[in-house]
Amino acid sequence: MFDFDLIEDTSKKIHMKQLAIQTCINMISRTISQSEFYVKKDKKIVKDEMYYRLNVRPNPNMSASQFWQTVVHNLIYDNKCLIIQSDTEDLLIADSFTRVEYALVQGSFKDVTIKNFTFSRTFQMSDVVYLEYSNKKLSTMLNGLYEDYGELFGRIIEFQKLKNQIRGLVNVESTYEKDEKTQRRLQTYIDKIYKAFTDKSVAFVPQQKGFKLEELKNTSQLQSVDEVAKVADGFLNQVAKTLGSPISLLHGDMADVEKPTRNYMTFCIDPFLKKIKDELNAKLIDKKDYLAGKKMETKRVSNINMFDVATAVDKLRASGTFNGNELREALGEERVDDPIMDRYFITKNYQESSEALKGGEEDEA
Repeated sequence: MFDFDLIEDTSKKIHMKQLAIQTCINMISRTISQSEFYVKKDKKIVKDEMYYRLNVRPNPNMSASQFWQTVVHNLIYDNKCLIIQSDTEDLLIADSFTRVEYALVQGSFKDVTIKNFTFSRTFQMSDVVYLEYSNKKLSTMLNGLYEDYGELFGRIIEFQKLKNQIRGLVNVESTYEKDEKTQRRLQTYIDKIYKAFTDKSVAFVPQQKGFKLEELKNTSQLQSVDEVAKVADGFLNQVAKTLGSPISLLHGDMADVEKPTRNYMTFCIDPFLKKIKDELNAKLIDKKDYLAGKKMETKRVSNINMFDVATAVDKLRASGTFNGNELREALGEERVDDPIMDRYFITKNYQESSEALKGGEEDEA
């Protein structure tokens, strides 16, 4: 990917933009790559060829984690991602393609290129997995945002260079010639002197008649280096807000991590997984089978520690609100075949209000 937004007043330190974008995208892609994708039928996970492709080895050249990281990266940065299935049932991510859209019938994709190979066939929309992130391309919005931040970032960098610049005067008597050759020899000699002062801990320079070096003290009071970090962090924060990532997690804040993590999973990761799940259901599951209960599901990485919620789980089970298998699914675990896990239980301390108003036990006498 190339950046062509290097206009005159914008900083050429393009790494600030790339660092902010890649930091946010990599965080999201690493999280989603830990998810599990599976088909569920009759409350059981179907572990077939597609399960292997989605979770272990989509194609001979990529692992599942690499595959999903690439999907998310393309989806966010390019606003779209096309996944096709080869004749050998491998899942492949297209590097480039041309989409043909129609108003009343399904669209198609042609000129699909992967690495250096371009397919001659045309893929119909029903034969591919096609994902779109939003209505506008993220890179276009970020380029406009970067023009302002880049200009400010570049000026602060220049101020820092100016603040730490070594300045000096060279006094030369008029006996020296003013032609270009002499000027070039003089500049070479000056460069050697300052190179000796810069590179060597001890440097001696012979004095020349009619030639005097004088270093000027820098008294300029400009921004500190912290100002550079503030501008970079400001741009990172704007990118994070665009993608829905909590800023505190990106900066590595360790205080009160639980709440930002919950918001990150709910408002950033879950919408991505829902988008992927909906497309997989539409393309991999037949309508009749879907209505009969067969559907694609995703299980994201869990931020729940089951030991921390053990008391709450016990209460939910003891009150008869959930059975064992439902609680296992809520904790991110698979259902088990034990019949007792599908039954509901209510402990003795739960009773109807009418029973509680009757008072104590009656005497048998």
